[in-house]
Amino acid sequence: MSTTNETSDKTDAETEGAREQKSAVDNHMKKELDDEDEGVRGAELSSLSEDVEESQVYTATSLTVIPKEPRTKTHPLVLDRAYGINQTLPVFSLQDEDKLVILYICAHVAVMYDHTSNAQHLLQGHCSPITCLCASEDRRWLVTADMGRESLVIIWDAYTGIPVRTLFDCHPEGGVSALALSKDSKYLATVGAGTVQRVCIWDWTDESDSPQCQVDLSPKYGCQNQILFNPSDSTQLVSNSSTQVLFYNWERGLLEYSAPEITDKTFNMVLGSLSQSIFHYDSVQALTATSAGNIVLWDKQTESVSCQPIVRKAIKLVPLQKKAITVLTLIDSFIVTGDVNGHIKFYDGNLKLINLYNEFSLDPIRSISFSKEKPSTSSLGYPKDCTLDAKPFVMRNVVLSTTCATVVHVNAQRNVLQTLLKEHAEPLEAVACHPKQPLVAMGSHSGTIKVWDYECKEVVCSRVFRPHKQIQCITYDPQGFYLAVGFASGALQIVDACTLQSDGKECLQYSQDSITHLTFSQDSCYLAAADTGKSVTLLRLCKEGTQEIWKYQGRHHSHYKPIQDLLFGVDLDSNQPRLLSLGMDRRLVEYDLQNSGENELLILSSDRIEQSAVPTSMVWYPPLTPENFLLTASNLYKMKLFNATSKMCRKTLFGPSYGSPVKKMAILPASKDGDPNSRYMAYITQDKVGIQILPLDGNPHKSFAMICHSTGVSTLACSYDGRYVFTAGGQDCTVFSWELNLSSLEASAGLGGKDMLPFYDLLEGGRDGQLFREMEEYFYYCQLQNQDLNTMETRLVSTRIPLADVPFLMRALGFYPTEQELEDMQNEVKFSRYAETRNYVTDIDLEEFIKLYINHRPASGISGQELCNAFQVLGKADEEGRYTIDRDELLELLQARGEHMTEDDLAECFTTLLGISAEGSSCTESLLESVLPPKITMGTFATDVLGFSAATQEFDQEHSHDL
Repeated sequence: MSTTNETSDKTDAETEGAREQKSAVDNHMKKELDDEDEGVRGAELSSLSEDVEESQVYTATSLTVIPKEPRTKTHPLVLDRAYGINQTLPVFSLQDEDKLVILYICAHVAVMYDHTSNAQHLLQGHCSPITCLCASEDRRWLVTADMGRESLVIIWDAYTGIPVRTLFDCHPEGGVSALALSKDSKYLATVGAGTVQRVCIWDWTDESDSPQCQVDLSPKYGCQNQILFNPSDSTQLVSNSSTQVLFYNWERGLLEYSAPEITDKTFNMVLGSLSQSIFHYDSVQALTATSAGNIVLWDKQTESVSCQPIVRKAIKLVPLQKKAITVLTLIDSFIVTGDVNGHIKFYDGNLKLINLYNEFSLDPIRSISFSKEKPSTSSLGYPKDCTLDAKPFVMRNVVLSTTCATVVHVNAQRNVLQTLLKEHAEPLEAVACHPKQPLVAMGSHSGTIKVWDYECKEVVCSRVFRPHKQIQCITYDPQGFYLAVGFASGALQIVDACTLQSDGKECLQYSQDSITHLTFSQDSCYLAAADTGKSVTLLRLCKEGTQEIWKYQGRHHSHYKPIQDLLFGVDLDSNQPRLLSLGMDRRLVEYDLQNSGENELLILSSDRIEQSAVPTSMVWYPPLTPENFLLTASNLYKMKLFNATSKMCRKTLFGPSYGSPVKKMAILPASKDGDPNSRYMAYITQDKVGIQILPLDGNPHKSFAMICHSTGVSTLACSYDGRYVFTAGGQDCTVFSWELNLSSLEASAGLGGKDMLPFYDLLEGGRDGQLFREMEEYFYYCQLQNQDLNTMETRLVSTRIPLADVPFLMRALGFYPTEQELEDMQNEVKFSRYAETRNYVTDIDLEEFIKLYINHRPASGISGQELCNAFQVLGKADEEGRYTIDRDELLELLQARGEHMTEDDLAECFTTLLGISAEGSSCTESLLESVLPPKITMGTFATDVLGFSAATQEFDQEHSHDL
């Protein structure tokens, strides 16, 4: 595939594919809701059976969505497992009879987790992190929503996992901040996340793209982040922010709300911030919990007039406890609260305490979800309540989630707690795979490392590093004996890979700057670390008696900008380790390990490998050619192959372009059973994970990518057998496991065409376009010119032109490479067959030239923003805030900085651009003074010198003021 398989595209496909199921569900729900009380449900379902006979949604009768058999893989990257949880969103209990199933959110994915079988079903459809989640009372329908640029609200069938309805961009002002389903599941309420929040009521079972009714809220009421239907009357709703409760009433398409006053002065008591609001089961009163441990009781003030909202008033403030109440909900005939102490309390309708769970030592409660199955009528085995009568406390089982990413299940009859999930509660930026076993280690800012067996889906071991909390990076050594851990404090710890314990020093501290990269040498004798202080630290494994300890070798401040990557290699001649670092300063530094003595780290070489691009990552290219190459990626969507010994740039390639540049790369291990020449590379961009077929040639169809962490992916790791890729999401506290389907990737690449067809498609207009025709004409003109245009002799037909003509041909096509870029182009062609033949290539044919042009030309043209940035750096702001450059200073910069231009070069360029003749002028400087103003503005330079359009000039002037 040549374009990203965005998750939103998947949503469209799934929604389109589920229209038959959706229609069946719509008809089924409407008839069930309208006719159930009339006793005709059976007849209506019978009449529908012919239309929906094949519908999975209609025929599903229980929660069968989580399969026991392996799924069919149709994409190159298949999301296999989600590790983590969004602890800010609620967790729902879906089933609690023969198996225990819960629903929670992981970044932009909803996870249905069967704890009984330790299996997951992943509901994928959002491109942005899910911010809202709710479930119907019978747990048949699930609703998710996000706050992305193209926000979605998706209604899922919990029995099949099929999205039955998608509301596209229903709140374009900023997505959705809260949602709720009515008790009968027919109506959906959504609250927008914009500055002016809009509340909408949807009948999601019909085909309309418009809500039944809507109303805009005043910003003075704060951000309404919770909404709820009255279980006894779907025309009434309640929502609240941290300071204001709103009550809604909707009839005949009109939605209105009231905002009763509630402050500390209302009851002359500290109210606290408002957490959650619910309706009392008497359907008249309402309750609101506060951070001061109070419950606000609301009641009708007067009987409402027709078409007017019911007016409620705060009539009582009940101080239940001293600690903040975080959750307030209703179950059967009980009012239930959860608080910051991790306690769960049950009250009757008069707020009289009936029972409590306070013995579980939980963190602050985030959500409470009761089983949909009611307890048996028998009270045998249930514990006694805490009233004087000490009656059996017959309650449903409950799933609790906490603010520290823990989910537990409480069996009410046995009063037994079972931990279902205990995940990382702080940003997770470190992940590493064991080199010989199916193990993956994850480290977070909470100082916790968990090692998972990703085949058995079980935690093998874990450890919390308390003195040095924030874990920034981790890595295994190639033998799998050690696991190195780098902390934000600059501390470094090397632990046993199996037990996560260390025999030697608990901590090595050689820097006060955060560790960003860790890498072991191939013989596991060296460990190198890079930090935010732009320094590289080297440790060496030494023997002292019978023990092996890590000793400090040396440290070097080798870059003047942040280090982007750190890499060990092997010298081909001596088989000794090599260490290289790559920085934002565009320098590739190699260290002299052999001559570095005790307490010193020497530099062997330092090479500038880029002119304007900023390198982002590097890896050793697999042995697909006789030469040994180092592969780098840059922020300009280019990849380069450098000779491992000479550091000469040998090839430049157009890299994956999926919205942001490649951030990190990893070569997948060679398949033991497959073709050794079939190699693949995994990579990440800002928010996507991708897979690339090697060898690289610039063909976009050989690459595939999809969204993995929409808020940003921090790193990736590959399994030892090349079957899985793991990505860490940083702020979303999540790691995703992606199963690779390489045959699907090969098939996708094959559909893109063979030989030159993919490259022709990259030219504007394709092979039939004007650009290709111009290429042919220029190419043939070069052939004629090399055979003398005026000759009358028979011409020799050739398909190649001299390599020296390539620069002129590139410029004729509108691509103006620098001298360094031209040298890289010529070297690329010149040495292309040197390793095989020991001969230079001195000419090039049209197909080779097209590939050269496509791979070397900029991924995008020069933008107005780039021109703005240049003037901001080189110029000075005038009185009107516009950036200008002195004429003399500009001429001096062009002759003294970068690739120096001579006076004659300047004269030739400016006379050509300005369309004047330099004949008869003895002084270039006087000529330029006569045509260039003393102060050159961006608009003047863009329009008068470069010849940009007036529209471009206006755009640049606007941006110059912004800068």
